[in-house]
Amino acid sequence: MPPHAPVVTLLETLLAARLSPAALTWLHQQLAGLRQAFARPQLYLAFAAAPRFVGKDALRPTPAQMAEAHRLRPGLHLQPWSLAQTARTVLLATVPPHPATDYVATLEQLFDTAEMNELVALYAALPLLAHPAAFAHRAAEGVRSNMAPVFGAVALGNPYPAEQLDETAWNQLFLKAVFTGRDLSLIWGVDQRANANLAQICVDYAHERWAARRPVTPELWRPLGGFVTQAHLADLARLFAQPDEVQQAAAALVCATSPFEPARQLLAQQPGWPQKIAAQTWDWAKVSAVWHAANP
Repeated sequence: MPPHAPVVTLLETLLAARLSPAALTWLHQQLAGLRQAFARPQLYLAFAAAPRFVGKDALRPTPAQMAEAHRLRPGLHLQPWSLAQTARTVLLATVPPHPATDYVATLEQLFDTAEMNELVALYAALPLLAHPAAFAHRAAEGVRSNMAPVFGAVALGNPYPAEQLDETAWNQLFLKAVFTGRDLSLIWGVDQRANANLAQICVDYAHERWAARRPVTPELWRPLGGFVTQAHLADLARLFAQPDEVQQAAAALVCATSPFEPARQLLAQQPGWPQKIAAQTWDWAKVSAVWHAANP
């Protein structure tokens, strides 16, 4: 049975509802052959040919289907997936997970020869692969990629980086998402992977932006919550003094999640904000949504 078999079953169900009879016949033939007698050449040919047979249209999962995928594999976000990408992911699930050396070698060859859209499928499928730790170096490569779709596939709607990347690669992922204007609410595990180094880097970056009189996304402050010190209180006070409510909300959320008592006292001094936080009027998802709606 492939890793995360229930997710694979869901993906096959989605494809069955979206593909033409001819495309579905082709996919079923490929899957049947690979499951009966797996052979690398057949996998590689089918993986490359998938767009030609199933098309490149969007998968278009319903909200309920996206929620089911997230339930089965927390952090997995299917919204940006295409039919070809989904078919490729189902094909990858036919690779026998044992012996591990053969499994890893099979996937490594795909990574080595992949073009951009194939890389997107491979990176987005990382959380569904067997032997996940073996592909951490590939995820780090994806973070460094200059191809925006590839970076998006590994960084956004993908639980793999939070689970497998080391601190340096994780911090690079978060900062690159900031630099490129990505919606940081789509990065899974931001709160769990927050660390003191990242928090200080974000503060320093905000100072650089302020000095250049350039806007600072309020999402930038999210990793700071657990690492607030006396030195950061002036920055938080500056956010509270901004006329833009979304900036104030970022400061309030940082203070509310901080174990540093002076930060919590700062929040208590802000008219209306303790009540808004208690009522969950604002959260980081809303901060991201409001910011990106105003700064598309």
